[in-house]
Amino acid sequence: MSILSRLVPAPLVMDIRSGALHDLPATLSDGRISVSGRLLVVCSSGTGAEIARPLRKALPAADFLENCPTTFDAMTGFIEQVRSRSYEAVVGLGGGRVLDAAKYIATRLGVPIVVVPTTLAHDGIASPVSILANESGRGSYGVAAPLGVIVDLDVVAGAPRRYLLSGVGDVLSNLCAVADWEMSHDKLGEQVDGLSVAMARSAATAIQFFPGDTGSIEFVRVLAESLILSGLAMSIAGSSRPCSGACHEISHAIDLLCPDRMHLHGEQVSVGACFGTMLRGNDADFYSMLAAHRRFGIGVLPSDIGLSEDDFCRVVEFAPQTRPGRHTILEERNLSAADIRTQVQRYIREVRDFGAGSLLSAAAIGE
Repeated sequence: MSILSRLVPAPLVMDIRSGALHDLPATLSDGRISVSGRLLVVCSSGTGAEIARPLRKALPAADFLENCPTTFDAMTGFIEQVRSRSYEAVVGLGGGRVLDAAKYIATRLGVPIVVVPTTLAHDGIASPVSILANESGRGSYGVAAPLGVIVDLDVVAGAPRRYLLSGVGDVLSNLCAVADWEMSHDKLGEQVDGLSVAMARSAATAIQFFPGDTGSIEFVRVLAESLILSGLAMSIAGSSRPCSGACHEISHAIDLLCPDRMHLHGEQVSVGACFGTMLRGNDADFYSMLAAHRRFGIGVLPSDIGLSEDDFCRVVEFAPQTRPGRHTILEERNLSAADIRTQVQRYIREVRDFGAGSLLSAAAIGE
């Protein structure tokens, strides 16, 4: 009898613990990712550069790049400049923009990428996607998934709590995304990958029902693992489907219609995930989602992310255009402008009656 199987893309090295950053050179060498130390280390000019300072002595053969270009056009020119330097790998050390830039550079150079996040704000840590600025605003570019993921819990726990909560919101939104995917399967016959669904849902429920102190280092570890699992779920699915549904359509619409706002991705998808879950009509799921966000102090009203009722109505109406061909509860309901207004007003009323209110305050986000 033949045995059927598939290869699952996953990091060769994954180190999640306190002090992991100090052992980065040895980790890269032991994992045969870089033996000579010829690395391009991409980091931000602020916190990333400060954290990377001890690595300069430990990695004398590496080039350290601060202020990395983050636009598509500038990135293309930079890659051609460094192509001849024969790096063994690229290391991205910083927040989301730095990691996205590093992943794209490594892919274009044809070398492994190792990511070292300094925050846990979103699930792009281990995903096969880079978000880069382009002439249209921002674009998603397919890249190679990281060969190594190094998370120093002391580093990421030291980031402002707002960034941790953004990561929580992004992971919890998996529940909305998976429900949208399964609905599309039931309604349109879209193929669903069971393994990626299991990983995305497990990542979300690990956070939703975390039994301990959400301010503990153990919680930070679980959040890091959940974000990485979400990225792996996308790699396995070959798309963002297990982690991106109506929640992310709404967030993308906010980015396009309200580009001057300064809220984090996870804060936006939290509002989108709760609104999308309400539209689905299962009160138990909706109130469970609200309860999870309330526990962490994550605001889920449009006003919590700087949007008026009118703004949010425009966002919901425009959201399906951000992902043509993707079927979520927004496409399924196909609401008119008047119906959207009714549902948005209902959503605001339900959230306020539930007691969540405007939770995204300075106290809630730890600033």
